[in-house]
Amino acid sequence: MNSFLDHPARFVFFTGKGGVGKTSLACATAVRLCRAGVRVLLVSTDPASNVGQVFGQRIGNRIVEVGAVPGLSAMEIEPDAAAEAYRERVVGPVRGLLPEAEIAAITEQLSGSCTTEIASFNEFTALVTDPGVMDGYDHVVFDTAPTGHTIRLLTLPGSWTEFLERGKGDASCLGPMAGLDKQRAVYADAVGRLADPATTRLVLVARPQTSSLDEIARTSAELADVGMRNQSVVVNGVLAGAHGDDEDDDDEIDLVAAGFRQRQQAALDAMPDALRALPTETVPLRPENLVGVAALERLFEPVEASTASAHAVAGGPSPLSAPLSDLVDLIESDGHGLVMTMGKGGVGKTTVAAAVAVELAARGNEVHLTTTDPAAHLTDTVAGEIPGLTVSRIDPEEASAEYRRRVIAGKGTKLDEAGLAALEEDLRSPCTEEVAVFQAFSGVIHESRRRFVVVDTAPTGHTLLLLDATGSYHREIARQMGEGGRFTTPLMRLQDPAQTKVVIVSLAETTPVLEAAALQDDLRRAGIEPWAWVVNNALAASGTTDPVLHRRAELEREQLDAVRGGLAERLAVVPYSAEDPVGPEALRRLASGSGAAVTGAAVTGAR
Repeated sequence: MNSFLDHPARFVFFTGKGGVGKTSLACATAVRLCRAGVRVLLVSTDPASNVGQVFGQRIGNRIVEVGAVPGLSAMEIEPDAAAEAYRERVVGPVRGLLPEAEIAAITEQLSGSCTTEIASFNEFTALVTDPGVMDGYDHVVFDTAPTGHTIRLLTLPGSWTEFLERGKGDASCLGPMAGLDKQRAVYADAVGRLADPATTRLVLVARPQTSSLDEIARTSAELADVGMRNQSVVVNGVLAGAHGDDEDDDDEIDLVAAGFRQRQQAALDAMPDALRALPTETVPLRPENLVGVAALERLFEPVEASTASAHAVAGGPSPLSAPLSDLVDLIESDGHGLVMTMGKGGVGKTTVAAAVAVELAARGNEVHLTTTDPAAHLTDTVAGEIPGLTVSRIDPEEASAEYRRRVIAGKGTKLDEAGLAALEEDLRSPCTEEVAVFQAFSGVIHESRRRFVVVDTAPTGHTLLLLDATGSYHREIARQMGEGGRFTTPLMRLQDPAQTKVVIVSLAETTPVLEAAALQDDLRRAGIEPWAWVVNNALAASGTTDPVLHRRAELEREQLDAVRGGLAERLAVVPYSAEDPVGPEALRRLASGSGAAVTGAAVTGAR
C-alpha cells in the first residue's frame, strides 16, 4: 500500500504545515503497524498536541498505553511539564545547601522560553537515543509541530553539539556546565540516528495546495542538508476527481466541488520537481472527523460515495451575519493598534491576517503586516503592492544577528579581548534566538501605538511560548521597579483591549475548535481577552451537493453553532472559495465574503 507503511523505519517523523493532517496520519500509521503485531510508541512534539483527543483518553508527558489499540503506547511532550521537571533536576540537588535567595535566582534563570525549549528538546533526544526506552518498541512514530519549529527541533542536536564542543559559553538555560559531557554525547548520538536512512524516515505531509507543497519542498531541502535524506511525500485530503480520478457528470453543476477539484489538481500539476523525485502517496479526503480508532483504520481506504447524502446544504446569511470586513470596520475605528491572528496551524491565520491588513490599507490607512511564524510566507499571499502597506517577517536568523550586533556594540565596548571573546561565544548559543525574537516582537508591539500593525503568529503552542517570554520579562521589570513604580511592558499592551485585538482563527471542525477554545482559556489566564473569532474556509456556506463536501459541511454546522453559542464575543465566517486567496483583489473579496465561484453566503453570528 503506502511505502512508509510497507517498509517502516525504526523512527518515522511526520512533518508539514499546520493543518495538513500530520496527527491523523501519524495516529493511523501507529494503529496500522500495531494491527500487524508490532509494538509502537507514538510521540507528539507539538505543544498544541491533540493525540489524546483522537484516541479519547488522557495522554500527557509520560508514556501511557492506548487502551483501544493493543501494542500501542503514546506520549505528548508537554513543554511546561518538561520545563518544570528540568528545573527540578537542576535545583533539587542544591535545595537546602544554598541560600534561598540564590535558589530563587537560579529558578528565575531557568524560567524563560529558552529553558522550556531545551527541556522539550532533551525529552525528544532521550526518546531517540535511550536504550531503556527503545528496547520496548519496534517503531517510534513522531507527530511533529508545524514545519518551521520541526526544522528547529531536528537541527538543534547539531546546534547544541557544536556549542557544547566549544565548551566556553555560559549555558545558563541548560543549568550548570558541569555534567554536560553526557549531554554532548547524547546530542551527537541523536545527530547520527536522525541522519541514518536505515533508522529514520521523514514523511513530508501536504494538502493538495500550492503553498503546502512548496512548504514541504523547502523542508525537504533544509532537512536533507542536515543529513535526513530518507524522505517520502504524502498528499492528504485529495477529493475524488482530482489526481486523475473520474468525476460524475452530476458533479459538473456543483461549482464548489468543481472549483475544489480544479484547485487541487492545479497544485498537484505544479508540484515542485524535487518532490516528484520522492516516493509519493495520496490519501483521500474523508467525509468524517478522524476521531477514534475506527475512523483512523479507514483513513487509507477509498471513500465510498454512499458515505454521505447528496442534498444541498441550505445557504444564505443568518440574521446576525457579518463578513470579515465588518470586523475591519471596528478595528479601523480606533485609528491605530495591534491585531494578532492566533490559532492552530493550518487554519488560515496568514490568509486572515493578510486580508485584514490589505483591507485596512486599501481604505487609506498605514499598515505594517508581519509574522512570527518561521514557516509563513506573507509576501506570497499578498502577492502585490498596496500603497500604505509594509510587509515583513520576524526572521529568527536576522533577529539573532541584529541582537548579537547590538549586545556587542553595547556590552562589548567595556570588555577586554578575553571578555569580548567570551561574550561572542555566549551569543552563539541557540538560546540567543529566543531572546532576539522576543525583542523583535516587543518592537512590533511598540510600533502599533502610531499605526496599524497586523501580526500573523506562529501556531498555537509556539505563540504561547512567546507570550511566556513576554510574561517573564513583565515580571522581571515589575520586580526591578518595585511597588509603586511606573512602567509599561509589552504584556501590559497585549492585555489592553484599547491597544490590542486578538483574533482567534479556526476551521469549523472539531479539533480546531477545541484547540481554539483551549487557546482562549490560556490567553485569559495571561490576562489577554480574545477580541473576536474568525471561522475560515467554511463549506457550510457553499451550497455544495458533492457527497463528501456536503457531509463535511453538515459537520461544520455543529461546530459553528458551538462557536456562536458561547465561545465568541464577535464572530465572522469566511466561506470556502474556489479562488486561491492570493493577491490584493482576492484578499479583498475574501474579506467581503464575495469569493469567486461560491454559492451561498457566510453563515455567521455574534453573541
